[in-house]
Amino acid sequence: MSDADLKRWAETWDRAGRELALLRRRELERMTDEQVKAAALDLLSMPMSEDLPARSGSGLVEQQRWFSRLLVPR
Repeated sequence: MSDADLKRWAETWDRAGRELALLRRRELERMTDEQVKAAALDLLSMPMSEDLPARSGSGLVEQQRWFSRLLVPR
């Protein structure tokens, strides 16, 4: 694949990614409360891999640390 082909391919996927994100946002905005509840239940009831290391906490402290990095410019 030539450099021009790669550039065109990347530009195409860049545009497609923006369009797909817009479509996904519209789909989410149109969800009913029941659909939202079902989606949340699906996410929260996913089976966990059995080979994960044991956790010593809930992960909320680490999650808040990540969120603060996203929200506060450094």
